[in-house]
Amino acid sequence: MAKWVVEVSEEQYANERVYGAGELTVEGLAPGDEALLVAGGPEPVVFGLGRVDRAGRVQYTVNLLDAPLPAGGLRAGPLDEDAYLAVARQAAPAAPVAPRRTYLVSVDMPIEASSPGEAVRAFWGYVRELGPAELPAFVWPAGDELAMQAYVLGVEANQDPEEE
Repeated sequence: MAKWVVEVSEEQYANERVYGAGELTVEGLAPGDEALLVAGGPEPVVFGLGRVDRAGRVQYTVNLLDAPLPAGGLRAGPLDEDAYLAVARQAAPAAPVAPRRTYLVSVDMPIEASSPGEAVRAFWGYVRELGPAELPAFVWPAGDELAMQAYVLGVEANQDPEEE
């Protein structure tokens, strides 16, 4: 079982931050290999640790999308056990297992239409057109509507124009 640094593009990282699929397909890795998932760019970050499954996809073992670590000098390619463990030790406290709870997520927008069906079709058209980069999603723990926050691309985003 080998250790690797798997570097993804900024676009792939943005996609992971939105959808968090954790199923990155990587050529040349064997089932059981372990990988540090690194987002390239001006300030590279480690956004997860993973293990390669039988289909050649890297599945998250530790998800750091909400609290990525600086990647330092890590570059794509093989990695020795000590370097892998050093990052894995840093990742463990950064990824505490929080209790799972129910969150409500909504996307609200006023739509003028002549029927409910037309309004729904227009809604999905806007969602597809604007997507997660422009359309805020509102998130709050079930039962605590006052805690509602807007998120864009998985990051809290202030929607009050008077506070900017």
